[in-house]
Amino acid sequence: MALPLLRSASTLLQHALVWGLVAVLLVAQQPDYPGPKPTEFWLTQAVVFGLLVGVFYLNVLWAAPRLLYGGKGWAYVALNAVVVLAVLVIHQQVEQRLGVPELVATAREAVLNPPNPWSGPRPHPQLGPDEGRPLFNTGVLLITLLVLGIATSLAAMQKGQRDAESRLELERRQVATELSLLKAQINPHFFFNTLNNIYALTLLDADLARTNLHRLSRMMRYVLYESPAGHTRLSQEISFLRDYIELMHLRLTNKVQVKFEMPDPLSPDPFIAPMLFQPFVENAFKHGVSATAPSCITIQLRQPTANTVELCVRNTVFPDRPADDDEPGGIGLANTQRRLDLLYPHAHTVRVQPRNPANEYEVCLHLNL
Repeated sequence: MALPLLRSASTLLQHALVWGLVAVLLVAQQPDYPGPKPTEFWLTQAVVFGLLVGVFYLNVLWAAPRLLYGGKGWAYVALNAVVVLAVLVIHQQVEQRLGVPELVATAREAVLNPPNPWSGPRPHPQLGPDEGRPLFNTGVLLITLLVLGIATSLAAMQKGQRDAESRLELERRQVATELSLLKAQINPHFFFNTLNNIYALTLLDADLARTNLHRLSRMMRYVLYESPAGHTRLSQEISFLRDYIELMHLRLTNKVQVKFEMPDPLSPDPFIAPMLFQPFVENAFKHGVSATAPSCITIQLRQPTANTVELCVRNTVFPDRPADDDEPGGIGLANTQRRLDLLYPHAHTVRVQPRNPANEYEVCLHLNL
């Protein structure tokens, strides 16, 4: 609500400044007139001011959006040429009908040749009303061109603001869509697999099964009720990751080692986009686990400063399991990168090393919150 009000106030101030400048120029553009300016002069300038108002809003509201930015530049130029000519012709006609040139000439003659009581009256030179005058008033021409320039600039600025708002809205929708895809990936795929594992666990250890069932419900609550807000605390995101890793342990054999390093619990707890780290961790479990060969997954989550977070995930590389082979329904690291670009532009870096010296796939995220 505050943003539209600020925008309206800014627009009103811009228009007030424009018309204040135009009014000052119209008053000052007339050649010097000795004494107070006659009423006919003010009437002429008022007519010109009204014409310029029409020219300005014709350009801002219709001509520039429909013609100039609609791919019809020549039509825009032709229209404004006709408009400028019309303003000049109307100004000249109004001046002649009101007799402004004659009033100015008479006043100047009275100042330059004051009456002399000791001599007879001097004959007044018989000049035609248009003799020695330019075809059009140069001052009115320049002011009209200035108004056209300001109108075009304002229309361009408004178009830029609308385009920026459209891009932001599109990006927000894309972020929401990608988060929905991430939720859809976790909800059915992970949910049902984990339920099957817990069901099997009930036959072996009922207490452990209840603990993991509670952990799963806590994760689902986080996904459904807390993440839609668009931001969450870093501590909540860490808890979600910890629950995810603990539930994934149900599917692992003793040949898989999982190491999870977390920040100090006393560290600052900034806000962060929800479920931002989960794709990196899921990718490690998806491609770094083997049923027969020993494997290792290392997840390091650090917080060097109050508003900086670093995540580094490493997993063993297996020749028969390419790292870019995503399962159906997953959003993949490419879409995760896109989400980071939208949420944290110029505030994050992602470094991927397909095979480090320890024969591990390594991906590291540095994020400035």
